[in-house]
Amino acid sequence: MKTAIIGCGGISHVHRAVLSAMDGVEIVGVADIKPDRAQAAAAACGARAYQDYLTMLDAETPDCVHICTPHALHTPMALAALQRGIHVLTEKPCATSRAEIDALIRAQRESGRQLGVCFQNRYNPAVQALVAALAHPETGPVKAIRAFVTWNRGRDYYSDDWHGTRALECGGVLINQAIHTVDLIQHLGGGCSAVTGHIFNDHLQGVIEVEDTAALRMTLQNGGVALLYATTAYGEDARVLIEVQCEKAVFRLEGGDLLFRLAADGTPVRLPVDPPAEVLGKQYWGGGHTALIRDFYDHLAAGRPFPIDAAEGGKASAIVAACYQSACGETEGKEVLL
Repeated sequence: MKTAIIGCGGISHVHRAVLSAMDGVEIVGVADIKPDRAQAAAAACGARAYQDYLTMLDAETPDCVHICTPHALHTPMALAALQRGIHVLTEKPCATSRAEIDALIRAQRESGRQLGVCFQNRYNPAVQALVAALAHPETGPVKAIRAFVTWNRGRDYYSDDWHGTRALECGGVLINQAIHTVDLIQHLGGGCSAVTGHIFNDHLQGVIEVEDTAALRMTLQNGGVALLYATTAYGEDARVLIEVQCEKAVFRLEGGDLLFRLAADGTPVRLPVDPPAEVLGKQYWGGGHTALIRDFYDHLAAGRPFPIDAAEGGKASAIVAACYQSACGETEGKEVLL
């Protein structure tokens, strides 16, 4: 299967490493507006380098393309590929607005091709063990979820030409770092129906145009409540913590490999979890990229719909967009329905 990569920045290295190790997959082209970066990536994987992604898609006619570019470019690039009959695997977020989500859903349906979204934390062993536990009748329905993303991003992180900008990143900690946790909350909680959000800039005023801290309250489809606090103003990159309160049990996720069930007195009892897959990139991201990319290609080969498609992957994007709507302008501080 011929594949190509658009964007040769940091996260593309993870995609390239996974694809290079897969049998039956050939990286035929890489594209980046910075020619030196495109040439370096092409040399590393034996592909051809391009500055213009449309030229690459038309010249190489890949079966699939990976989108690893700034957020604002994800939807238009995905639409261009789908319109050419090319499968798409895009980094998060797949979209930055409800209109973009709807356009992706429509394009995926009309093209007959697949679009997958990289919410790789769903493939972390502890997350999959928790999903199995929540499906067991003895736990009862989910009543509440609380989650914390406390990482560190300083001036150096925002020294490139797109992080921290409204035009290209389209937001800060919420749309970039915490969207993975937003996705897990709605995934574990059975969907979200409304959100109230608040955003702040606590330590990077004058450095970035967007928020470094966010707090949101999500109303789950079953009437439960989820709370998320996310910041890049912490001193370290701590493990993400997600606690799920069910009718008859309480579970706590820490990172991608630790799962606990809380005893009646609150004592955490560690549950068995399969060893994590190879971790590519930073440890606190989790090790799910390898599993997700391989699973996407398995679905393509088998002709089966990939589960995290435009509609499913768009749920977290819709929540983030609603949070920004709730946090700004005339609707500031008000609940926004999804």
